[in-house]
Amino acid sequence: MHIMDNLREQIKGLINDLYGVDDVTVDFASVPSEIEGDYSTNVAMRLARQVGKNPRQIAQEIIDGLADSGFGFTIAGPGFINVSVSGKALKAQLDEAWSDNYGNNNSGEGKLAISEFPSTNIAKPYSVGHLRPGTQGWAAKKVLEANGWKVITDNHLGDVGTPFGIWATGFKRSGIAFDDVAIYDLGNIYIQMKADLKEEEKAGKHALADEVQDWLLKLEAKDEEAVKLSEHFKDISMKHTHEVMNRLGISTDLEMGESCFVERGKQAVAEYLEKGLFEKNEDGSVICRLDEYGIDVPMLMQKSNGAALYATTDLGCMLYRAENLHPDKIVYAVGAEQKFYFEQLFAMAKKIGLNIDNYHLWFGTIDQISPEGKREKMSSRKGVVLMEELLNDAEKRVRENFGAELSDDDIKKIAVGAIKYSDFIADRKTGILYDPDKIFALTGQSGPFCQYADVRLRRILEKNADFACVDFADYDWEAEKNVLQILLRFPEVVANAAENFEMHKIAGFAFELAQELNRYYEKTPISSAPDMERSARLELIRKADYVLARALDLLGIEIPAQM
Repeated sequence: MHIMDNLREQIKGLINDLYGVDDVTVDFASVPSEIEGDYSTNVAMRLARQVGKNPRQIAQEIIDGLADSGFGFTIAGPGFINVSVSGKALKAQLDEAWSDNYGNNNSGEGKLAISEFPSTNIAKPYSVGHLRPGTQGWAAKKVLEANGWKVITDNHLGDVGTPFGIWATGFKRSGIAFDDVAIYDLGNIYIQMKADLKEEEKAGKHALADEVQDWLLKLEAKDEEAVKLSEHFKDISMKHTHEVMNRLGISTDLEMGESCFVERGKQAVAEYLEKGLFEKNEDGSVICRLDEYGIDVPMLMQKSNGAALYATTDLGCMLYRAENLHPDKIVYAVGAEQKFYFEQLFAMAKKIGLNIDNYHLWFGTIDQISPEGKREKMSSRKGVVLMEELLNDAEKRVRENFGAELSDDDIKKIAVGAIKYSDFIADRKTGILYDPDKIFALTGQSGPFCQYADVRLRRILEKNADFACVDFADYDWEAEKNVLQILLRFPEVVANAAENFEMHKIAGFAFELAQELNRYYEKTPISSAPDMERSARLELIRKADYVLARALDLLGIEIPAQM
């Protein structure tokens, strides 16, 4: 319980005694440093009309009734009650709440979640487009685990569907030998084929498109050559994908691609057709009507030629998970462009009776600044688009900005930390701007700024490793009040993050703590302080190190040894 929760209950009880009001809400807000007090409530102003008294009179009557509460009070403005909390009280509250896993809770104990990310496609290089699915999906896993959930992670691979037909057709036309094809060859084949298909469509022809569809049907029929190509493309892709994911510090427990669920999905389509939940169009395609869920557009579940769609394999996947893994929640880390599809998918799941909490963790695009100075979506024509290129560029910038004496391991941690933090710096529902001048800076809200703050904490602890602490029971903790208040908020930040996966609030918390710690040890001596003060302040530094590193860890950001 936060230190203000007890006071909140005291005020509510007092208001009931004084005015007979038992349904009042008492909220506290932190006050700016230049104003007297630590917290403020406007409850007196909200009560004024109800009880027919001046707000300042109500505020005074409340304060008089709290004379023995141990807090300090002043009245500000038209009737704000400002509350002062002693440093000792804050430290006692932190000590009471502290544990080896401070910030964690058991709200999800006994529950299972699946976090699906980054959902890469075979035969395509790992692009910047999969940065946010990977970082957001990994953070969802970490946050859920911090709230007591058991989490299974799954890279739901795109290994069937039209893309396979495009790659197979393009590869057969490319002249590249089977054993020589590499991931970037496959990427180039895909780009060229998309262009050729577009030109063919403009010309009113369809031979190439028909060939693409033929390969899809061959794969579904387990044609020997189609299966061989699919497996070869997948082997090449997964080796590349694992290398990039390893550099990003993310991994998944499962890699169950769409191909795993084609048969189950098609069986389910037939079952739900028979039950009347799905229906067949005149051309043979199958749809699921969702009007009862406020969705006018039916969901296409199977093509007219019997070929599976994303919806077919997603249906099979949902049923597999329900029947074999029994999750309470599934989190899909997929961009905002798929919002309507997931609305349809989740409505379809309800219609067929799947009782699972499905959550679409969606996010905006990654933008860059064009040579003309305009913000635009990052694209291969205009800048870095492959994840390997972005990571290489990030590591190069870290070497240039922070010095060549850093170890390769620390350079990688800083580079990845900067990229990830730039993802979490704002609400995920907005687009993010890849601005190297800002995201690799040691000033301002950036990953390196937060990492450096914790590196400084650890340097202080290392410098004082041989110091024998003395009793500091009489220390007043007034210089540490701001830091203590932030540390006390950490459990609430972690708990709230599991509700709507608002990772920007964790990133904001880490920055606020890093910023306040910088202020603190710039003006408060630690290593040179008298023994009692030194002992107390080292105690605070240890706790701050734990909380800052833990907050960054929830975002998948590691602390380098040096900066």
